[in-house]
Amino acid sequence: MMERYKADEIDVGYHPEGYRIDKTASPMNLYTRWRISEDGRWHSGEPVDFDILPESGWIKCESFNWDEH
Repeated sequence: MMERYKADEIDVGYHPEGYRIDKTASPMNLYTRWRISEDGRWHSGEPVDFDILPESGWIKCESFNWDEH
């Protein structure tokens, strides 16, 4: 099982409910909420405020390819 983190411990990561944090991205992509299709693809990302992100359950990752979204 992957280690889970709190939102304030994440520089780049995602939450299984469809949220992403990417502090290396443009200001519009720092905190985003995505729809997840039935086949598991993330789409239709929208910027959100940090305050609405889930507090815990985050998974760290290395980076996101924003050109594919």
